[in-house]
Amino acid sequence: MSHEAKIHEAQTKILRELLFVPTVNFAGLVKITALDGDHAKFHIKRLVELGYVNKKGSNYSLSAKGKEYANKLDTDDNTIERQPKSTTIIIIKNPKNGKFLIQQRLKNPYYGFYTFFGGKIRWGETVPETATRETLEETGLAVDPKDWQWRGVYHEIAHHSGSNEIVEDKIFFIMYTDKYSGELTADFESGRNAWMTLDEVRCEKRFHSFDIEASAADKNIGLIERRDEYGDEF
Repeated sequence: MSHEAKIHEAQTKILRELLFVPTVNFAGLVKITALDGDHAKFHIKRLVELGYVNKKGSNYSLSAKGKEYANKLDTDDNTIERQPKSTTIIIIKNPKNGKFLIQQRLKNPYYGFYTFFGGKIRWGETVPETATRETLEETGLAVDPKDWQWRGVYHEIAHHSGSNEIVEDKIFFIMYTDKYSGELTADFESGRNAWMTLDEVRCEKRFHSFDIEASAADKNIGLIERRDEYGDEF
């Protein structure tokens, strides 16, 4: 998985300028940075090396990668806007006993919580592909992407009760199935899996949103958005 490089303030100014024009020549970019020619040249060259800027003759323009990156800029203060994470909640029901695949989370944050498992959607992945990949990685069970049922979207903004700081902002795509194959892996590096009833989970330490998520086991819940608050258990 690739990660975006951290860029200098002068480079951010260049990317911002290139959002609003097709091309700019070297002198124009130097003027934007308010640096001397040699320093400006260094930053322009760096953006070309990173693949954010294309150079054609004496003109510079945003590459496809540069457009995607620069489009995240808050153009008022030249900072990259934070955005909610896109992830999945995966609900798997055992058709033989009616129990659900539940995971005890053994990593921070929320160490020790019981929950439906899930994972982040990777760049270029469809939601069913994410659900299939995460299920195989974390449980050892195989699910055909076409066997997932979409059960709704849950958007949660979590605050810390002490500082009131937003600690998480996530958009969950809830996927359900009762069709799978393979043997369940009970333990893995960051968790423990088990088939449990919903009432058994309610007797354990769980996410505040568990009942909302559990309701998607029976029906499509549409879109639900809520703000929540966690303390030191985060």
